[in-house]
Amino acid sequence: MKKNIAILGSTGSIGKQALEVISAFPSSFNVVSIAAKNEVEDIISQIKIFKPLLVSVASEEVKEKIAAAISRQITKIVVGEEGLMEAATHKGVNLVVAAIPGAFSLKAVMEAVKAKKDIALATKEVLVAAGDIFMEEAKKAGIKIFPIDSEHSAIAQCLLGEKVENIKKIIITASGGPFLNATPEKLAKVTAKDALGHPTWKMGPKITIDSASLMNKGFEVIEAHYLFGLDYSKIEVVIHPQSIVHSMVEFIDGSIKAQLGAPDMRIPIQLALFGMERKTNRWNTLDIIKTKSLTFEIPDMEKFPCLKYAYDAGRKGGTMPAVVNAVNEVSVNLFLKGQCSFLDIPARIKKTMEEHLLIEKPSIEQVINADKWGRAINL
Repeated sequence: MKKNIAILGSTGSIGKQALEVISAFPSSFNVVSIAAKNEVEDIISQIKIFKPLLVSVASEEVKEKIAAAISRQITKIVVGEEGLMEAATHKGVNLVVAAIPGAFSLKAVMEAVKAKKDIALATKEVLVAAGDIFMEEAKKAGIKIFPIDSEHSAIAQCLLGEKVENIKKIIITASGGPFLNATPEKLAKVTAKDALGHPTWKMGPKITIDSASLMNKGFEVIEAHYLFGLDYSKIEVVIHPQSIVHSMVEFIDGSIKAQLGAPDMRIPIQLALFGMERKTNRWNTLDIIKTKSLTFEIPDMEKFPCLKYAYDAGRKGGTMPAVVNAVNEVSVNLFLKGQCSFLDIPARIKKTMEEHLLIEKPSIEQVINADKWGRAINL
């Protein structure tokens, strides 16, 4: 029986790669709904190829352009936040790929959980902003969460058949991004173009900037805390420029398990779509002989303070991670537009954390309000 899929963020990097995987296994998957923003040509192409029953877009203007181009299709087109909610909760869907960057999709993903849809999770902000609430709802609904991030997929693979109490620590690897060896003086002058030149991964602009600042890795620490139920003292980050070891788990007997593979996001996406069941690789594979060396080093949190701020926010909990995510998102957008410097990103985060009045056990509405507050004071 085919698995019925919703893809939130179908025109983004993860969304497009998820559709590649689905195309490679046509007998296994059916695309029921997709959600995108305003990439009209991509959306029209996806409708023609995958014939989803429902498509959510950003505006009426985008809807009209798409409707004119697919007049003979049986696809329903919906708009805005309500449309996104409809795409995520469509009655025919049993697995939702959450791949919209930022906090915009938080409500929709939460509603998908309540509707008992399994989640293939790429959107970091779901767990970063509302980890406690999301995991509680997931437990109530009895749904499964399959991590798409290569790091969390690696940890999940290393933990198969293992007991949580036997974990000494998990080790999340980071490429270090394009500025690993840059001096602080150089960091003060880097441009968005410099930051978008990631040495190993092809990703969207927002996550690529987060990788350059190591904020991406900080968010992954918070995600790992929730996904694997571990205290922050048991979650470590190491720099691994080759991006071959995707993460590791050290156990109490001193053994370390590591998951290695080619730096290709379609591999963890495929594993998530198949519910952690392994299928034949249609993508890049790792030639271990050609892998000359694997190196590891401790991240410099003075040069890349975003990682430290993420740990701090995670330990404080409550609304603090949502605020950090919000100010980071605003700051990254400003940096991409050339309206603030690279070093302004951590400076803004630190200042906003100091000003925020923490709510320790927030409701989802209070999380959303904290997100709005973090954005408003940084625009």
